Amino acid sequence: MQTSDSTASAVSLGRKPRDDEIDVYGLTHPGKVRRENQDHFLISSLQKRMQVHLTSLPMTELQSPHTERLAFFAMVADGVGGSVGGEEASRLAVAAITRYVTEAVHCYYSVDLADEERFPRALEEAALRVHGEIQGSSPTGPLQAYMATTLTLWIGLWPRAYLLHVGDSRCYLLRNGELIQLSRDQTLVQDLVDRGVLRRSDALRSPFANVLSSSLGGPQTAPIVTQMQQEWGNVGLLCSDGLTKHVPDSRIRERLLAMTSAKQVCEDLLRDALDAGGTDNVTVLVGRTFRKDAT
Repeated sequence: MQTSDSTASAVSLGRKPRDDEIDVYGLTHPGKVRRENQDHFLISSLQKRMQVHLTSLPMTELQSPHTERLAFFAMVADGVGGSVGGEEASRLAVAAITRYVTEAVHCYYSVDLADEERFPRALEEAALRVHGEIQGSSPTGPLQAYMATTLTLWIGLWPRAYLLHVGDSRCYLLRNGELIQLSRDQTLVQDLVDRGVLRRSDALRSPFANVLSSSLGGPQTAPIVTQMQQEWGNVGLLCSDGLTKHVPDSRIRERLLAMTSAKQVCEDLLRDALDAGGTDNVTVLVGRTFRKDAT
C-alpha cells in the first residue's frame, strides 16, 4: 500500500458530507474515430440498510427515508484497444470489483480499525480476483487475443479515501488550486521515464506510450492501493486515456478551477477531447464536496 505524499498530512474537517453535499457526475463517449466504446464507469454509494423479514408492527413505523452512507465509490475501466474482448473485459471488471468492494466495505466496519492494512489488502486481493476472472473468460488458442482492461477505483470511507489502480486510466485531485495526479501510469514508457531512460517530454511520442505494463486480464498485473485523507472542497477526477492523450494537465486544471458543477465540467472536458481529435473512447468522472452550513 502507498500513502499519497500530497494528501497524507491533510486533516479532515469535521463531519462526513451528506448526500446533498456531494456533486458528482460522469459520462462516456466513443470518440470520433472508434465505432465501439470499450470504456465503462460506475458511480455508486453503499448504504447501511435494515431489512425487516417479519414483524407485528406496521411497516411504515419501521421504514426510514434516510439511511447512513457507508462508502462512496467511483471507477473507470478502459478495455485494451485492439483487443477483441476489451469491452467485455472492462464490463466484467466494473461488475466484479463492485461485488468485491461491497464485501470489503462491510468487512471494514466489522473488524478492528486499528489494522490499517486490512482494507487495502482486501482491495488488492479484489483486483487479483477480477484479474483471474477475466483471464478465465478469455478465449484460448495460439491466435486468440487476450481480454484486458485498466481499472481506476476511488473509494471514500470518510475521513479516509483509497485509490485502487491498474493500467493507465488516471485519478487527479485538485487541492488548494493545485492539480495532482494521484495515479501512476502503468505503461512501458512510464517505466522508461522512471528509470531515466526517456525524458518526460518525449514520452507521448514514444511507440511505447500506450503499451500497458500492467492490466486486469493481461499478461501481467500489479494493482496499487494508495491511502489518503479526505478534505472538504477537494475536486476529484477519474478518466480514461481518451481524455489525457488530447487534453493537457494545464487545461484540466483550468477547467476544474472554473467549474460550476460536476456535470458542466465533464461536458466541457469531453468537448475539449473531441475538439482535439477524439481518437479514443473518452470517459470523465468528476466529484466534489461542498458544505451547506458553517458548522
